[in-house]
Amino acid sequence: MFRFIIFSLLTLNLYAADLIALYRSEGINSVQKEIENKLKDIRYWQEYLKDKNVDLGYYEFKKFVLLAQKEQSEITLYQKEENDHKLVLKDSVILGENQGDKYTEGDKKTPEGSYDLVEKRTNVDSFYGPFALVTSYPNIFDQSLDKKGSGIWIHGMPFNMDREKFTKGCIALNNSELENLEKSLDYNKTILLIAGKEFKKPTKEEMALILSSIYKWKDAWKNSNIDEYLSYYSNDFKRADKTGFNLFSEQKRSIFAKNEQKSIRFSNVDISPYPNSLEKNMFKVSMDEEYLSPNVKFNGKKELFLEIANNQVKILSED
Repeated sequence: MFRFIIFSLLTLNLYAADLIALYRSEGINSVQKEIENKLKDIRYWQEYLKDKNVDLGYYEFKKFVLLAQKEQSEITLYQKEENDHKLVLKDSVILGENQGDKYTEGDKKTPEGSYDLVEKRTNVDSFYGPFALVTSYPNIFDQSLDKKGSGIWIHGMPFNMDREKFTKGCIALNNSELENLEKSLDYNKTILLIAGKEFKKPTKEEMALILSSIYKWKDAWKNSNIDEYLSYYSNDFKRADKTGFNLFSEQKRSIFAKNEQKSIRFSNVDISPYPNSLEKNMFKVSMDEEYLSPNVKFNGKKELFLEIANNQVKILSED
């Protein structure tokens, strides 16, 4: 990410001469500090996103966006290009028998939200066609809301019988279309968006706000600035284990009081809109995190589920 930002600044001719002068006089650490400050500046991200299409989100790792719209009974695949998303295919689908967002086991509803495709399963009953793409429902945010159920797949049609007009909550399409879809994407690099009603496209202003806020939040975390850090969390925050904001706050205050030296780096940042039935302006952020402190070493995925409310980013759940 550091090299990516240097390249972006030099390519865009933003602050390049100042950065070079800073490097010559004070060294690479000062340059990195200056760049970290730029990452917290919404104006940098507004300029960076100026010529990019963010109608489906902002992605540094994911290459494909699969948009399922329940009201239209339609699924659309887009492939990420440098500054845009290219339409690859569009097909009709059948969905859960009952309308609305999924909350309970057996409610026959298709969930709404942002999900990963975690597995291609070939050893499925012939009722589901040639194979199934398994989704990550229930995700961390679903679990924080105590949503139940599992086994939400994208699958095909029965080989030897007629198909009902609905599923038990999965997304189903004709077998030939399912095979064409699977050949057209890399499921490890695909994000699935399931919208109940009309899909709401995010704006560049929203993306710039989220990106700058992520780096401000990270800076407060790194420097053990507990009050600023907690200001990025909603009072409705809840972990998958149902830990609420008050207990979370107490735990973090105890940890931050140690004021340990720590290093935190983010890369491969993906921000997807999060369709939901709560009428919130929500987004899912997924990124690679490298965290190092005297007592903890972590290198893995970090997920944030957040909303924009009153022009502020508020984290609703995290993993």
